[in-house]
Amino acid sequence: MSASVGKRLKALRAMHGLSQRELARRAGVTNSAISMIEQDRVSPSIDSLTKVLAGFPVTMIEFFSMEPEQEEKIFYAEDELVEMSDGTMSVRLVGAAKKDRKMRVLHEKYPPHGDTGEKMIVQEGEEAGVIIRGQLEITVGNEVKILNAGEAYYFNAEIPHRFRNPGDKECEVVSAATPPSF
Repeated sequence: MSASVGKRLKALRAMHGLSQRELARRAGVTNSAISMIEQDRVSPSIDSLTKVLAGFPVTMIEFFSMEPEQEEKIFYAEDELVEMSDGTMSVRLVGAAKKDRKMRVLHEKYPPHGDTGEKMIVQEGEEAGVIIRGQLEITVGNEVKILNAGEAYYFNAEIPHRFRNPGDKECEVVSAATPPSF
């Protein structure tokens, strides 16, 4: 099983000889935030983790690839998916430690009325997904559409976009993007 985000962060910080206080200062977060992440008491959002990793000369992909795999992994147990959530929505990355990934595959869960935030997402490449259960409102540029279970999307990820669960039940999505942005 791969190391947790907290264990990876602690190892990276030690590798660079930084105290929690110094990393917190560089990342613009509190000491307690670093401590909570390292103890796996909180799971940082992608934005938060990106902010913390800005204190190192390492990309998100390099961070999740720190543990070399013993052999080329093909199958992943549920607990081997790397959780990247802020407590409101769950985003689990398939094959986080896989070397030279060419795509990003996510298992996402949006709580009722949960979303990716007010800020529109813009990234290189393409993104696609299938709604497994619930509803997902997707905004891509000026287009807005609510998709139901069984429906799908595919768009140029360079167009500003965001996702929101407009329903009263959890929404589950499996998505892929290329190239992998994290």
